[in-house]
Amino acid sequence: MRTIATLGLLLISIAAQAETPQQIRQIYATEAAAQQAGFTPSAKRGETLFRQRFALNDKMPACTSCHTDSPLNIGQHAVTGKSVKPLAVATNAERFADAAKVEKWFGRNCKEVVGRACTPAEKADFVTYMSEVR
Repeated sequence: MRTIATLGLLLISIAAQAETPQQIRQIYATEAAAQQAGFTPSAKRGETLFRQRFALNDKMPACTSCHTDSPLNIGQHAVTGKSVKPLAVATNAERFADAAKVEKWFGRNCKEVVGRACTPAEKADFVTYMSEVR
């Protein structure tokens, strides 16, 4: 139990210093590996999560509802109609550059679209995909 608490404090400390998508991905990957031995982030699983449809919300059943089928494109929020900057790092270098903002948006969007908090593994996979998509 003490090891888990120490790991949690370490991850919080690292998260406060994260400035790149790779660093943020590594935070989630480290947390996922603590829960699932041998975990390695996968862009393919990240893409699957991005495209997956969830039955929870008719207006936002998938990430693509607001972010379009291509995370390289500007999207539009399905409810408010506000413009949404691209998710892909290739077209929006700021997207995964602030750990606190990343966690805030995962918290909000996972709850609204997926219907639950996303796991550290899902977050690591998602950031991996958004970092690699061209």
